[in-house]
Amino acid sequence: MSDSLRDQLLGLGFKPAPKLPRGQKPAQGRIAAPPKSGDRPSNAKKPQSGGNRKGSKPASRREEMDLAKAYAIRAQKEKDERIEAERLRQEEARQRREARAKLEAFLKDKALNDAEADIARHFPYGGKIKRIYVNAAQLRALNAGELGVVQLNGRYLLVTAADLAQAEAIFAPAAALKVDPEAPAEDDPYADPKYQVPDDLVW
Repeated sequence: MSDSLRDQLLGLGFKPAPKLPRGQKPAQGRIAAPPKSGDRPSNAKKPQSGGNRKGSKPASRREEMDLAKAYAIRAQKEKDERIEAERLRQEEARQRREARAKLEAFLKDKALNDAEADIARHFPYGGKIKRIYVNAAQLRALNAGELGVVQLNGRYLLVTAADLAQAEAIFAPAAALKVDPEAPAEDDPYADPKYQVPDDLVW
């Protein structure tokens, strides 16, 4: 550097480089400038966002809890419905047992079945064709509505119309054959003995 340039730089305020002891080399590299007042160190922690403050839950977690609660409520409702249905079923079964026992006691010694009867009187009952054997006089009375048939413990009992009405009041499903004498003949095709149903069609 020429003296004139050196003088000019000194005049601008630059200081001459300090003299180093013999054998010592100047430090290599550049010294980083001190950070400005507005800069933030790279390792400084960022402030936590307000969405994760204490006491608040993420939306997904809240939705999972709501869904689990809904499932629990539905499961409990279904359980209660099953319990109630079972209770009603048992109550109905109990009432049927009591009604059958009462009917059996009522019909004791009231059956008019003739052991010597040889006329099969067919009738629909329970979705199938059933039959009871009667004599000629009983057939006429049965078709006139003076007699009726009651089902009890798998047997078909011939009873008077009054006893049939009372049996029906005790346990309605037991009334197997109740003839209306005023009904047209075609409503009961089995009233006439000539309309016999083959045995293999009777259960």
